[in-house]
Amino acid sequence: MDRQRISRIAHTRHPVAAPLADESVARLLERATAGAGQGRLLDLGCGEGAWLVRALAANPLWRAVGVDVDVEALVLARERATALGVVHRIGLHHQDAREFGSHEPFDVVLCVGSTHALGGLAPTLAAARELLAPGGRLVLGEGFWEHEPPRAALEALGAAREEYASLAATTDRLAAEGWTPVDGHVSTQQEWDAYEFAWTGSLAEWALDHPDDPEAAAAREAADSHRRAWLHGYRGVLGFVTYVLRRD
Repeated sequence: MDRQRISRIAHTRHPVAAPLADESVARLLERATAGAGQGRLLDLGCGEGAWLVRALAANPLWRAVGVDVDVEALVLARERATALGVVHRIGLHHQDAREFGSHEPFDVVLCVGSTHALGGLAPTLAAARELLAPGGRLVLGEGFWEHEPPRAALEALGAAREEYASLAATTDRLAAEGWTPVDGHVSTQQEWDAYEFAWTGSLAEWALDHPDDPEAAAAREAADSHRRAWLHGYRGVLGFVTYVLRRD
């Protein structure tokens, strides 16, 4: 089973592909769009468009663009936008986020849990600089080390120690790049656990409900492997922070 299909199934009950509760998402979107009756919003690595459709539902005069390489996720994004009555205000692009460009700047750029789609944190910040209008806001979600990661955590994540930094070091890096945090949210352990149980549970349940599917065994193994990595590896070690940033 390919990774994109695994992700779509795993996010069935938690369409926001990050450890954030609905109320946290709503607050961050409200903060990002505050003070503007209308505007343009871009999500780089939008997946199924969970952030975009919520932003448009809350802001009737805003328009949005989403970019992702998963065409089936974009189909789901369009279906959700249609169901919420906002499809006429959203544009969805099947494209590598690193190749996306726009002649018209955006008031808000989102990249939550998707900096890998642009090649890492630094390229994401560079892309946002080019795409944001003056005074615009970047909503950036990124992992960080809660404390020094043990080998078990690194092996579970398939990550190098240098892949993330501490919360303080990550924030300092943003400041050094010319970005000022004007708000933010550190995901709680409860948010992390709810996300991971939804992720592994949705995938495992799909396998149980489709025993004759040729990919059922692969789905169950992916769920079990992910659960082991979380509970025996990175739980309480890997944190997640979502910033609302402005350029200096």
